[in-house]
Amino acid sequence: MSHTTPLYASFRSIGAYIPKKILSNEDLETMVDTSDEWITKRTGIKERHIAAEDEYTSDMGAKAAAIAIERAGLSTDEIDLVLCATVTPDYFNMPSTACVISDKLGIKNVQAFDISAACSGFVYLLSLAKAFIESGMKKNVLIIGAEKFSSIVDYTDRSTCILFGDGAGAAVISATDKKEEAFIDVHASADGSYSDFLVTPAPGSRNPASQKVIDEGLQYVQMKGNETFKLAVKTLTKDVKEILEKNGIASEDIPHFVPHQANYRIIKAVGDALKMRQEQVVVTVHKYGNTSAASIPMAINDIWESGRLKKGELMLLDTFGGGLTWASALLPFAGESI
Repeated sequence: MSHTTPLYASFRSIGAYIPKKILSNEDLETMVDTSDEWITKRTGIKERHIAAEDEYTSDMGAKAAAIAIERAGLSTDEIDLVLCATVTPDYFNMPSTACVISDKLGIKNVQAFDISAACSGFVYLLSLAKAFIESGMKKNVLIIGAEKFSSIVDYTDRSTCILFGDGAGAAVISATDKKEEAFIDVHASADGSYSDFLVTPAPGSRNPASQKVIDEGLQYVQMKGNETFKLAVKTLTKDVKEILEKNGIASEDIPHFVPHQANYRIIKAVGDALKMRQEQVVVTVHKYGNTSAASIPMAINDIWESGRLKKGELMLLDTFGGGLTWASALLPFAGESI
């Protein structure tokens, strides 16, 4: 690639890691006052995967990343930036999980850092990778969404414990001079005035670690479910309509609509509002639950491994998370298909 050729960001590969242990709705019936019927009706979730006690966010992220690097046809020494999106880092504040993952993969002397955008993390990373590549600063960016959400879930709180699971997804975003492989657009936004909708109150400078924190369960995720649901449907629908309109693409021409897998009712409401056909909408929430920043890459990996995602096909990604944050992306899959 000569310096005069414009550089574009391309989605080169996908990988995922799903922990072995399954926590089913029937299992939850023995833990809290709930039922399979209620959970299925309200969320569409049937089971979620839970990491082993000695399996950390970085372990899952490193496994997903190794697969993505291999599928991109690259070696680890060709990766020049490592980005991780997580709200369940290995350590409270340092080192970053991206640094730990880099070390586990044998990636040395490469810039690595985490971002905290909750469920929108992976699409936020796409916007960062795009900027780094199009500015000419980096060539092959490894992006990882990894979560051990079970580490911040209170399994006596039936409103949250039914929703979340663990897992990781990763992608390699590479520079290309081929316009047809390029990201079309990425939107990312936030509104901190809704920060109390989804919050983990401790530990932090506001509520440092203490006996009081443990007694009050402030280390667990707290969620205003109904408010979040309503705002999610409204925001996601508006965001997707805007990105499609801006780029002159009709919703019926999108082969793969990959929404954040939080709740089937949200996915269906947004899909219906966009007049999407069932086969366009990617759904994995029934088997993984909400895996936050890992949700979208895990869903992309599912359609890739099942042979549904082909080289050159357009993906529309759409997500919403704590912060509040939201994001959408339009991009072709530029990797090899199965």
